[in-house]
Amino acid sequence: MKKWIFLITLAVGLPVVVAAQQHKDSIPLNRKRNVARVQYGVASFYHNKFEGRRTTNGEIFTQKKLTAASNKYPLNCWVKVTNMRNKKSVILRITDRMHYKNPRLIDLSRAAAKKLAYTGHGLTRVRVEYLGKKKPPETTTTTNK
Repeated sequence: MKKWIFLITLAVGLPVVVAAQQHKDSIPLNRKRNVARVQYGVASFYHNKFEGRRTTNGEIFTQKKLTAASNKYPLNCWVKVTNMRNKKSVILRITDRMHYKNPRLIDLSRAAAKKLAYTGHGLTRVRVEYLGKKKPPETTTTTNK
């Protein structure tokens, strides 16, 4: 009787395990992230204790640059962040990751938070638009003659 139960359990469970292994093996390890074009969520800004520390992409973090940390967007990509309260926006680059348990969408540098005018609030609702890996032309400075 025990032998039959073992064989039935093995027959039912084996195809599921094999299918799971085939699916895992069929996904390439270097696949590109599927990034949503626009996402809405909560933004915060970096604490001063991170000043001078190395970010995930290897740069030294400073509160003066327009940078951000996010778990939803690839490193070194450009995003446009809009404060939903006052409709102010800023274009910045993702240079770091947040703690994996952090529920927020994005964590901005203090310079970016000042441009969005929410440093007094600490958190704000934002719209984040993915712009791609290339630096957008809106961020370059042009001289008018």
